[in-house]
Amino acid sequence: MALVKAIRRFTVRTVLPEPIRPLARLATNLRWSWHRPTRELFASLNPALWEESQHDPIALLGSISREQLQDLANDGELVNRVQGAAADLDRYLSEPRWYQGLGEDAPACIAYFSPEFGITEVLPQYSGGLGILAGDHLKAASDLGVPLIGVGLLYQAGYFKQSLSRDAWQQETYPVLDPDGLPLTLLRHPAKDGAQGKPVHISLPLPNGRELHAHVWRADVGRVPLLLLDSNVPSNDEAARGITDRLYGGGGDHRLQQELLLGMGGVKALRVYQELTGTPAPEVFHTNEGHAGFLGIERIQEAMSDAHEPLSWDEALAAGRASTVFTTHTPVPAGIDRFETVQIKHFFEAGLAPAVPTERILELGRENFDGGNPSVFNMAVMGLRLAQRANGVAKLHGVVSREMFAGLWPGFDHSEIPITSVTNGVHVPTWVDPRISSLARNQFGAEAEALGRWDLAYNVSDEDVWALRRELRAQLIDDVRRRLRASWKKRGAADAELGWTDSVLDPDVLTIGFARRVPTYKRLTLMLRDPARLKALLLDPKHPIQLVIAGKSHPADDAGKKMIQDLVKFTDDPQVRHRIVFLPNYDIAMARTLFPGCDVWLNNPLRPLEACGTSGMKAAINGSLNLSVLDGWWDEMYDGENGWAIPTANNNASSEERDDIEASALYELLETQVAPRFYGTTVAQGAGAAGPSESSRETVPTHWVSMIKHTLANLGPAVSAERMLHDYVNNLYCPAAVSGRRAVAESFKEAKELAAWTSKVRSAWPGVVVEHVDSVGVSEEPQVGDTLQVNAYVALNNLTPDDVSVEVAFGRAEDTDELEDIVVAELDSLEDLGGGRHLFSGSLVINRSGSFGYTVRVFPKHSALASKAELGLIANA
Repeated sequence: MALVKAIRRFTVRTVLPEPIRPLARLATNLRWSWHRPTRELFASLNPALWEESQHDPIALLGSISREQLQDLANDGELVNRVQGAAADLDRYLSEPRWYQGLGEDAPACIAYFSPEFGITEVLPQYSGGLGILAGDHLKAASDLGVPLIGVGLLYQAGYFKQSLSRDAWQQETYPVLDPDGLPLTLLRHPAKDGAQGKPVHISLPLPNGRELHAHVWRADVGRVPLLLLDSNVPSNDEAARGITDRLYGGGGDHRLQQELLLGMGGVKALRVYQELTGTPAPEVFHTNEGHAGFLGIERIQEAMSDAHEPLSWDEALAAGRASTVFTTHTPVPAGIDRFETVQIKHFFEAGLAPAVPTERILELGRENFDGGNPSVFNMAVMGLRLAQRANGVAKLHGVVSREMFAGLWPGFDHSEIPITSVTNGVHVPTWVDPRISSLARNQFGAEAEALGRWDLAYNVSDEDVWALRRELRAQLIDDVRRRLRASWKKRGAADAELGWTDSVLDPDVLTIGFARRVPTYKRLTLMLRDPARLKALLLDPKHPIQLVIAGKSHPADDAGKKMIQDLVKFTDDPQVRHRIVFLPNYDIAMARTLFPGCDVWLNNPLRPLEACGTSGMKAAINGSLNLSVLDGWWDEMYDGENGWAIPTANNNASSEERDDIEASALYELLETQVAPRFYGTTVAQGAGAAGPSESSRETVPTHWVSMIKHTLANLGPAVSAERMLHDYVNNLYCPAAVSGRRAVAESFKEAKELAAWTSKVRSAWPGVVVEHVDSVGVSEEPQVGDTLQVNAYVALNNLTPDDVSVEVAFGRAEDTDELEDIVVAELDSLEDLGGGRHLFSGSLVINRSGSFGYTVRVFPKHSALASKAELGLIANA
């Protein structure tokens, strides 16, 4: 039979009867994705179609017939509910919230650029943690009233859908998305003469006389607009139309053009959006990972080509840096985008930033430091050089980032490198199960729920907590059985072969979850190091465990795909397949039952390669306990009563030995601590210990339930995205806004002064020398509490004492003369000795016994610098 194919496809939007017309606005504002009453309203319109539409309000409205819509419009009670929901949305969008009480120092607008956003499975523009984090950032900003604008790309096929072949090899498909069927509106210029306004058009010049054009789509994430650039437009040639084809789909020039469009095109889109809506210009630009770094070049281009008062390169750089925040999410150099310098030069010489010298752009990303490759352009290095404030995403990740990027600040102690940390958080209304919310609401009232009174978990009875955990586990198991059957059918199995899937997993068995992206460092298959031991754990007659596993490997990562294949082949074994399952196509929809349904969340990355790892946070707010390597967020929040820490092999073992040691530690924890505690029993230590009898089990395992309550009460507020946004606003956004305002005030007076001063300091710095240091006041037998006067003779090479800070650093001196537990004190300028030489002096108190040492260092000092290490200049004694 011949197939008839459409030459053009479009989505027809439903026209709703007037009484229920507000449903359209409720469907296009993505607040519904975390606002339970709005989702319940849509579900009530037609429960069967709601399930069929996979909880997509726009698809639901599009599948209800005109007759049914008219019936709904004639239902007075429903119309009242619709009107009430619309009024509630209006209140949410307009009422003052936390941010509105911060006063004038808080920025009027913040631009947040990210390559991916995970807001809802209905808008599949995310691959993993980075995108989910960006989505949670926008949602929490909306709830708190933070005036954020998100900027990203609209990928025609999003990330990929994952399935498995018969032999368990990951297969990728890329269903093309129709923007008209998504909760998006096309940004248009105002209508003229009654005709629809033209779409906003963003353009970037490309090499060989080509151009890259993009339309801009807007998603409303509560109060936060999200602008998504789309290159699939008729004015582009075929290659340019494909630039936004897939998230992380291409390499080389393709990836570079995505990042140019995101950064430079994103700033252009923002400017048009401001003009069309009257939104204040962003006072802070937040670059979420290096992919968006070119936004800084576009801002410099704007400043250098200003018709009234063009700035020089140095002045524009100083002005832009002051108001820019850069967040790095990777603890491994391999996770950073790097391009050949000649590639960057090729694109910028096409006229992307005509006012900006290309060589200065190349210098921003050049790895011109020890261990770097000067022929490479590093996107994270550019991001750091374009931002005055930078952060990692957990305390440990801050430490790792300071070590990883230490080459940019030679001579500085790692602790002084200007990269701070803000630990990630998760958006609680999105990720907490409705049953937990309703339990809190029923027992303590809506006000306690709204105030986030996590401490009230202690007031819930043990029986209620345990019953709720079983209910959540049973809900997960229903979902697993449905998904597993569908997965096997895609692998080619017949219905007649799949009866066993109806009894997979047991609602009374300890359930452990493991779901994340599958790069090799996350070690999906660590649990398989000793298959016999894992099998024994799954089938233990007294303390069985069951595992639910999910995750996608990057399409180009064959090592990750091999890990999935090895794991799935183990799960296919008829002996254990009722106790361990792998679910393909991990996404937000799957996560919403997976996190609440697991009793324990497993995470076993190679320490310290997990930047933060928010999946365990999502499990914790649902009362799951974490079983994890001390990495990412768990390293700072594990307290001994909220889960278990998997010991790491810190004995310089080979990678094989290390995995064996850590897998063995994992098995040991499961056998002797986790499983017995879940079943309310104890296991005698030593080989051959017999399992306890059924009668010795507690009906409700009180120690386990006490750990659940402790987890909810203590981790709930600590891991919330609201806490994260408070940290960003107070520690990064507000200071960046103040710096940015000062930089541009009075026709960029401070930026110009800083640029001139920086140039002077850089040229003079090679001649800045600590010539001599002496100390006065130490007896032959110094004691704790003695005062030591330190005199430093410094040649400043035409700089003045006001240009520098001279400090003494002192602490415990190691055998190598390296100082530990350092304390610093500034020395005062005491005397101009002539010839550019100056005497600086000050005193310190000997604060410790044992080996004691000190040194003197000189840094540039200016009121517009955010840290003493900012310029990367230091003169050590």
